[in-house]
Amino acid sequence: MRIALGVEYDGSRFCGWQTQKNGERTVQEVVERALSSVADQDVQVFAAGRTDTGVHAIQQVIHFDTIAVRPMHGWVMGANIKLPKDVSILWAKEVPQAFHARFSARARTYRYLILNRRSRPALMARRATWIHRPLDAQLMHRSGQALLGKQDFTSYRTVHCQAKSPIRTLHSLSVERHDDFLVMEVHADGFLHHMVRNIAGVLIAVGSGDRPPDWAAEVLAHRDRRLGGMTAAADGLYFYRVDYDPQYKIPAIPQDSGLLWNL
Repeated sequence: MRIALGVEYDGSRFCGWQTQKNGERTVQEVVERALSSVADQDVQVFAAGRTDTGVHAIQQVIHFDTIAVRPMHGWVMGANIKLPKDVSILWAKEVPQAFHARFSARARTYRYLILNRRSRPALMARRATWIHRPLDAQLMHRSGQALLGKQDFTSYRTVHCQAKSPIRTLHSLSVERHDDFLVMEVHADGFLHHMVRNIAGVLIAVGSGDRPPDWAAEVLAHRDRRLGGMTAAADGLYFYRVDYDPQYKIPAIPQDSGLLWNL
């Protein structure tokens, strides 16, 4: 059978999602090890998106195939016993063979969390990006609207990005302030390597007054990463949601997903 899982993780102490040849600690590695133990056979998982070093997930969606028969709650509880405390399986459900965590995805959503105050964080260290200079969230929001639609995001991806095409469709982008926190949410058909962090870097420069409001559009038009400004830190980036055809009945984001996620 094919089983889909929802996975939550704190990426602070992981070298990203994907298993590394050099043996670095990754989320995929620990999840596959835990599921293999429950299945009593090797399990290979496929994810909706690959997150980088230090990036978190509110609900990553993965799938795997197995001949092992377990109740769905058995996969959840059994894996969680084996997993480290910074990774948790949220749910499990059987899905059709046509379902693929990555290729069946219609769109993905990331959220970028900024703590905007003069004093550095303690409780939110490695879970939010700290910017001590005042940021204008409304200005950042307006600037980001220039990125909507089907665009060439060459300027917003790392030079090491392996995607064949830089064309992506950005469905929505918002920046909102909630007291000392700013939340940037981006929703697109797909993302390029470092795309969200590079967008955040440009908008932070706009919000702090270092760059004019039309700079996000100018960077896009250049189609040159060297003119794209800084890449924002991974600390504040969260893989938030994946959209699938309703027929698959993928569970919604849990309502207790933590600070600000229900705003």
